Amino acid sequence: MAWTVESRKKVGELGLGARLSDAEYAIFSCFLPEPKTGGRPSKTDRQLVLDAILYVLRTGCQWRMLPVDFPPWQTTYGFFRAWSQAGVWEKALAELRKQARRAAGRDPIGAKKRSRAGGPPVAVETGCAIVAGRGAADRFLVA
Repeated sequence: MAWTVESRKKVGELGLGARLSDAEYAIFSCFLPEPKTGGRPSKTDRQLVLDAILYVLRTGCQWRMLPVDFPPWQTTYGFFRAWSQAGVWEKALAELRKQARRAAGRDPIGAKKRSRAGGPPVAVETGCAIVAGRGAADRFLVA
């Protein structure tokens, strides 16, 4: 690949692979839990933490081997663990799956999911708008 202006944009500022754009981060940020209140405000850039997590996933490197351009590995892993326990990855995956199904002209929820829920789901207003069926296994995100 020739080193052009376009290829530099793909590599990103850190030279460590593609970074999330501000627009992409804005879409993903609605799934992230709010920062904790009280105490000293966090100095950690959450977008850079997300880039670091995606770097680990993309490259397969160990947490301790994160490049120094990212936040410390302990901080990055702490956010990854907290977001995992909060269900961030499952919510984001469900929403991205729905968007892909809509773009392909398919039912965003899917026939199997709809039939298990016992009919059309009911919308519930929350931060990222969750649609719930009968049980916890039948929850889906909507835009």
